[in-house]
Amino acid sequence: MIAIFKRHLKIKIALLLIIVATIFAFVFYLTPNKYTDWKVYGGSHDNIKYSELKQIDTSNVSQLKVAWVYHSENNDQSRFGVIECNPIIINDILFGVSPRLKLFALDAASGKEKWHFDPADSRVNKTWPVSSINMNRGVAYWSDGEDKRIIFTAGPIVFAINAKTGTLINSFGKDGGIDLRKGLDRDEKSVSITPTSPALVYRNLFVISGAVNETTPGHIRAFDIKTGKQKWIFHTVPYPGEAGYESWEDTTAYKRMGSTNAWSGFSMDEKRGILYAGIGSPTNDFYGGDRLGQGLYGNCMLALDVASGKIKWHFQAVHHDVWDMDPTSPPALISLNINGKKTDAVVFTTKTGMVYVLDRVTGKPLLPVQERPVPTNNVVTGEKLSPTQPFPVWPKPFVRHAFTEKDLNHLFGDSSYQDIKKRWKGFRSEGIYTPPSEKGTIVLPGYDGGAEWGGPAVDPETNILYVNANEMAYIINLVKDTAASTASMNNLQAGTMLYQKNCMGCHAPNRRGSGSYPSLIGAIKKYNLVQFNTLLTTGRRMMPGFSQLSTAEKNAIASYVLEMKKEQHKAFVDHTSSAAKAIKASYNHLGHTKFLNKEGYPAISPPWGSLSAINLNTGKFEWQIPFGEFEELKKKGIPTTGRENFGGPVVTAGGILFIGASADGKLRAINKRTGKTIWETTLPAPGMSTPAIYELDGRQYIVIACGGSKSGGKSSDVYIAFTLP
Repeated sequence: MIAIFKRHLKIKIALLLIIVATIFAFVFYLTPNKYTDWKVYGGSHDNIKYSELKQIDTSNVSQLKVAWVYHSENNDQSRFGVIECNPIIINDILFGVSPRLKLFALDAASGKEKWHFDPADSRVNKTWPVSSINMNRGVAYWSDGEDKRIIFTAGPIVFAINAKTGTLINSFGKDGGIDLRKGLDRDEKSVSITPTSPALVYRNLFVISGAVNETTPGHIRAFDIKTGKQKWIFHTVPYPGEAGYESWEDTTAYKRMGSTNAWSGFSMDEKRGILYAGIGSPTNDFYGGDRLGQGLYGNCMLALDVASGKIKWHFQAVHHDVWDMDPTSPPALISLNINGKKTDAVVFTTKTGMVYVLDRVTGKPLLPVQERPVPTNNVVTGEKLSPTQPFPVWPKPFVRHAFTEKDLNHLFGDSSYQDIKKRWKGFRSEGIYTPPSEKGTIVLPGYDGGAEWGGPAVDPETNILYVNANEMAYIINLVKDTAASTASMNNLQAGTMLYQKNCMGCHAPNRRGSGSYPSLIGAIKKYNLVQFNTLLTTGRRMMPGFSQLSTAEKNAIASYVLEMKKEQHKAFVDHTSSAAKAIKASYNHLGHTKFLNKEGYPAISPPWGSLSAINLNTGKFEWQIPFGEFEELKKKGIPTTGRENFGGPVVTAGGILFIGASADGKLRAINKRTGKTIWETTLPAPGMSTPAIYELDGRQYIVIACGGSKSGGKSSDVYIAFTLP
């Protein structure tokens, strides 16, 4: 009897174990893993750029081969250009954007095109044809049963595209599109908005901001994803009665102030329904005498209730910014062990090269932040700087904050060294947050970071943050605008003044360009008057539109830039123009000027680009390496210098950090534990974008857009995917 009971007990235990194992298997195999696909920009709403896929690992990455190549502009060299898009993969379809803003769908296994939508083609887009070309870093996807949509932006227009056919969904907005210039509480004829980062989708809403001009506010808005109707707006320059309104000394700032925009996009805590957004600096980037005060929500990390747009908290990383030191990417959402307790955190980097770690719910720093004194002496007339700025105690900055004499570039001989030393002595250089000046101030980190829009990747298993960065010093020279009236000017005089007010900061006083901005000398060979005025209105790539300018003002600028002698001598007549009124004395700047040596390389010593691994549990650096190289310097035996880079890394469970980003045109696989490069390949053109990682039919792929660098060199229209043999 006892033996029979024991036998029955063993059978029951075995059956119970089988049931438990079956349930476990069901949960394990049918519950989707959070980081195994790439359905949204950055891989997940956490924006950590992490993939759990590990078929490709440190032992076999050297065997990678090209899986497919897609020419997004049919290999037409006249349509090549920088591509910053991080594609998304939905099931077996890859969605991306060409350098000329053509949206496409590909078979993700073969790279064969299924359809494309060209917003400039008036045959398929009769209501909203968009001829302007701006940067586009990705698209968003939404579905409800058989209704599957791609939310795609070009110029100021948001399109809803049928994900299966590539056709406009006419029930959305008007004939498939909505105009973002409407609904900003400003004259829609005078505003300019061009989203460069994709919308964020939450239930039946999508949220968006965008790149704007100096007179357009960067308010964050949510729209109904089915109808296109605006559902809520969050004022990034607060209105009377709203929190933060008192942070502006000018009580009318909300009526006139521009920028303060979430240009880099969003991340989201889906469980809590909280949206996170980094906000750029207010107008004007380098002079704050016309916008005194703390200036919320400029340079803030914001947490908003995504369903209503109500603010939950803010953290300002730079007070009264006059250095253009924006948060540069959506924050990464991770969990840290703080005092023995698991705490959900927001981690973000900025152009300053600092890492801020905040409580995801309250916005309070989880790692210590100190308000430290910064220089405020000898500022230009009307300026009033913040006496302190917030510095994380740890981690330490991942780029230099001071340009001292010992940092001068000595790689090119004594003549070169003495030249930059002489110039260096003529500038203000007192470390980060040195006030901009008329004599010239060294800005380090420069306008392109520190960190840039690619943002960091974080391994959630180790909480190690990987971030690529630039170390390029810039010179800011302020120049005083004098009060003036155009009442008795000719087009040349008015055009020169308007150019100095609106264009000089990027294209320099002599029109020869500065930083990554092109020269306008000889522009008459590319543009006639009508084409040039269209360019001024719509903008192009990094250039915002200047729709606030009148036709007469645009004509005057054109007469100056295009050297139209006959037009220059005509009287400037425009009683409705902004220039016809006296211009308030203020300050502009002479351009985004890189501090270079005679040979054209950075005046600061290497590294000029870096890649860092920072352990957020300890605040310590696991490793830091120069990132990117100049082949001509390498041939001379000069150790790797690093170089400017744009686009982010992706980290995987296979032990690898994949990154393009550098202007040297390489795609690299780096051992995430050691920082050693274990595989690299030369792309058709530099991949100034973030890779995407996905799996189909048991094979892991990595894909990257490689259209070229904004600093010049080889260009293309290619998306290229790699896999194992």
